[in-house]
Amino acid sequence: MRNDEKIVLGIESTAHTFGVGIATTMGRVLANVKSVYTPKSGGIHPREAAQHHSHLAPEKIKEALKVSGIAPSQINAVAFSSGPGMGPCLRVGATIARALSLKLSVPLISVNHGVAHIEIGRLTTGCRDPVVLYVAGGNTLVTSYKDGRYRIFGETLDIAAGNCLDAFGVTTGLGLMPNPEIKSYEGKKFYYLPYKVKGMDVSFSGVLTAALKLFREGVRLEDVCYSLVETVYSMLTEVTERALAFTGKKEVLIVGGLSRSKRLKEMMMEMVKLHDAKLLVVPEEYAGDNGAMIAWTGALQLLTNQTISIEDSKVRPRYRIDEVEIKWFNYL
Repeated sequence: MRNDEKIVLGIESTAHTFGVGIATTMGRVLANVKSVYTPKSGGIHPREAAQHHSHLAPEKIKEALKVSGIAPSQINAVAFSSGPGMGPCLRVGATIARALSLKLSVPLISVNHGVAHIEIGRLTTGCRDPVVLYVAGGNTLVTSYKDGRYRIFGETLDIAAGNCLDAFGVTTGLGLMPNPEIKSYEGKKFYYLPYKVKGMDVSFSGVLTAALKLFREGVRLEDVCYSLVETVYSMLTEVTERALAFTGKKEVLIVGGLSRSKRLKEMMMEMVKLHDAKLLVVPEEYAGDNGAMIAWTGALQLLTNQTISIEDSKVRPRYRIDEVEIKWFNYL
């Protein structure tokens, strides 16, 4: 390790995942371990997820240190995901990060969860200045860098795309993604569902309601899945294309849990070809929530002196990515 290379431990706890990552300011990911809370029924229960995180935290921190081969004394900063996310879950991660910062006498870094998804995507794919589709269970937006911030061109007006597909899967007995998408490949008949694109914003609640109505009316499940998946992904592709055409950029990056989707990637690939652009997708290991993305973004913020005091380290459940000053953008 170079003498000027700094090591950052990152903690992710925004929702169902408690992750611990260790990364360096040279872009090396040394550890990325996690544990995912799975509810017995329905969606995520914030308090139960927070209890899961609290219980597993010591074990996962020790595991990350062991995997990385790093001693606690070698850690130069501790980063945590301060939002957006579920309050009880965020507070667990923040409390642990504060304790580690004080114990190790190192700086504390507050990281925006959405920005971290983008930065781990840029690091692992090598893209420079992309239009980004951030699509996951809890977040859906199209963004790109301009004048020191990630500017949001469009976003969901209600529920996220991943939440729409997950809710449909759970309600119909298929289970969470990717099950609804897998089932969609068996569909043969397309049914019209509300296609809600307003400018560059999208809305998925009406699509979900209409799809569930078809299912309850006895329409073949495979056909409903096919119609739902095609409609949701077409909406995402359209708004991403508008951002690409508007900015004139030559890279599109997909990040977030839904970046694993085979069909979404197929549709986006066809779209970028029309604009002589390149499609890049975050590797599957870093698609879902993870500690490595928090550690890496924390490392970038450490390089640009964007640390925070214990007193100011409040969590922000509605923390938007365009609130973050991106001082490090040209570092890569």
